[in-house]
Amino acid sequence: MIRTLTKLAAIAACATAIVFAQSAAAPAPQPAKAKAESVRHRLIQALDLSEAQKQQAKTIFQQARQDAAPLRQELKQNRQSMLAAVKANDITQIRQLSTQQGSVLGQLAAARNEAMAKLYAILTPEQRTRADKIQQRVQQRLTQRKNG
Repeated sequence: MIRTLTKLAAIAACATAIVFAQSAAAPAPQPAKAKAESVRHRLIQALDLSEAQKQQAKTIFQQARQDAAPLRQELKQNRQSMLAAVKANDITQIRQLSTQQGSVLGQLAAARNEAMAKLYAILTPEQRTRADKIQQRVQQRLTQRKNG
């Protein structure tokens, strides 16, 4: 179980790293939805998914996005409230909103990782091996950037 969760977290990190890597190389910023779509497309290509798997992946990611919409809205409202609290120098409110923001961000991370778990579950053993290798490369790049 822990091994599976570790692999799923690694795949999620891989997808995130791909987003960050593309952000640095992209000439013009893209909306977050377009970036996420681009990352998913590259991941699907790298894993060489069958047509049935592609459809399943599309459904998985669409459902995850739909499920996370209220959390994204809550996060947006929290950020607006945080700005007002900062301007008002309301330390108590800042702490309360920070705690709420952390909780919402955690829920969003869980939603992303659950979607990646569902994707990982539909992969063949060969595709899982590829996914693991991609994740390892991404981890190496992140470590290099952190240390470099």
